Amino acid sequence: MSRALAVFHGHFGRATVYQLNRPFNVHAHREGHLIFHIGGTPGRIEVFEQPHLLCEETVVAVNPWEPHNFLPKDLAHGALFLVLYVNAEWFAGVRGLRFGCTKFKRTATLDGNIRAAAAMVCGAPSLNGLDGELRSLIDACHEESWRQAEASPEDHAGGAVTDFRVRKSIRLLAEGVGAEIELDAIARESGLSRPHFYKLFRSQTGITPHIYVNTLLMEKALDSLVSTETSIADIGFDLGFSSQSSFTHFFAGNVGMAPTDYRRAAKVLRA
Repeated sequence: MSRALAVFHGHFGRATVYQLNRPFNVHAHREGHLIFHIGGTPGRIEVFEQPHLLCEETVVAVNPWEPHNFLPKDLAHGALFLVLYVNAEWFAGVRGLRFGCTKFKRTATLDGNIRAAAAMVCGAPSLNGLDGELRSLIDACHEESWRQAEASPEDHAGGAVTDFRVRKSIRLLAEGVGAEIELDAIARESGLSRPHFYKLFRSQTGITPHIYVNTLLMEKALDSLVSTETSIADIGFDLGFSSQSSFTHFFAGNVGMAPTDYRRAAKVLRA
């Protein structure tokens, strides 16, 4: 079973050291995403259905809203990964609002910084110091991704949503997000047929409405887990799941572990 060895929520976003031995569902994040292999058998990350080997010599960077999933190679024992989820606000004013390329080589300097950061996340240092260390690592990876990029990437997702009907659907989804939300009703309220809604939404955002809803649900679930004492069952019910088991199944499919394990491992830097 995949599990979190350590979780840290800071001002930059969040960091997790995972032992992963199970695939994820295809999902997306509002945040940027940096993934580092730190031990065991290499894995594979698919971004927009394109596979990228994740090993000790590489870094995989996923831009905000890019659909991706993790595929382990060792289902018996798994491997260790440091994963950084970078707040969308961090990208404001940064070149291209995205990473330069999806996969790039780990330099010797980056490798040392990655391993030091993973050790700090797993330890119990000053949380303010850890937040600064991870910010520096994100900056270095962003710079290196552009340095190694042969050309600017295509704009798949995260750009401006220009169609007013899609903007309206996004507002409606944010206002009423829950596991029971009916996408057909959102399409009608936005003035679109179901097929046109799905096609237009994906062309404007780069992801399907279903993945968008799942992203909003995960954000609410993560916030409740680390900022409240609400029971796991009640968090699931508040999000519209019919049972704790269905919420746990959803959470594990998108995060890689049960919500109880995530909450147990989490350290949070308060404002």
